[in-house]
Amino acid sequence: MAVHLLHQTDLFRPHQDPDDHWDLACVYALAFARQLTLHGVLIDYPPPDRDRTPDIAAIAQLNYLTGLRVPFGAGSPKAMSVRTDQQKGASRSEENGIRMVLDTLQNAPEPVVITIVGSCRDVAIAGNRAPDLFREKCAGVYLNAGSGTPIPERLGELEYNVRLNVSAFAAIFDLPCPVYWMPCFEITPPNWCVEEYGTFYRFRQDEILPYLSPRLQNYFISMFGHKSATRWLGDLCGAKDEAIFAAQLQEKRNMYCTAGFLHAVGKMVTCAGDIVDVAVAGETAVFTFDEIEVRCKDNGETRWKPGISASKRFIFHVRDVEAYPQAMTKAMKSLLRELP
Repeated sequence: MAVHLLHQTDLFRPHQDPDDHWDLACVYALAFARQLTLHGVLIDYPPPDRDRTPDIAAIAQLNYLTGLRVPFGAGSPKAMSVRTDQQKGASRSEENGIRMVLDTLQNAPEPVVITIVGSCRDVAIAGNRAPDLFREKCAGVYLNAGSGTPIPERLGELEYNVRLNVSAFAAIFDLPCPVYWMPCFEITPPNWCVEEYGTFYRFRQDEILPYLSPRLQNYFISMFGHKSATRWLGDLCGAKDEAIFAAQLQEKRNMYCTAGFLHAVGKMVTCAGDIVDVAVAGETAVFTFDEIEVRCKDNGETRWKPGISASKRFIFHVRDVEAYPQAMTKAMKSLLRELP
């Protein structure tokens, strides 16, 4: 049976970080392969200090490319003031994203997985409003944020996604559902290298882009070139902009979230980069999710240790640091090549 999924992201145009568009394409590839039912894409409210807007053009392009009809929503513009904040005074437009989370859980025929690759705000507020609904209908939250070092003294500054709304990040650890924590790095500022308890890896775009379908290449070119959202269909189906494409091939791309999408649908990546069922990966798995006991303070500081957790908390763990980046690159390449 396909997994039911709601994807939360800070997907903007112009892009803030192109990894969000790579992530979105991975989610659509899994939906196109009928490994998941994508119930919606929830996009953060854009930062006030930057001229960006939620990239609904990217969603329109991937909907057209796949024949899917995935809805979208925009998140709350108001940060949570404390981890228990429910924003009860929010207007209908301000609570659009919160309602999207609650309605998705309420109406889905089976429990829903939620992937968070941006701010935790709307999911956290929804969880505060309806904890019983989360207990019953949320199959798990994949939380891409934070620093994963097991030594609190090494934490450093808060990671970017945590800083977007510290109280919201802390509140995710209070949810009455499984949480699969995917720290971006072990410490922040990062060393920009693969570490045991960080999801970060890097690839060069010529390892994947030339092998994708022409229209999927155009999806990325449209984003890289900051092209107008009003021409989303023409940019997708028209001739390839060879200059932008060639310029992007040598660019390196930082990635963080790929493993969570695959794990959510019961898949694992081997050290050789093959995508296999979790049940058969065994010692060949390049990463695992290990059960932990974890506590997150109001200031966003996390402390964790290995152990059986009654609240079902897991942390991402790279099992082979040397093999991990190439394995994940190969896995993402094979996944995206499924898109037409």
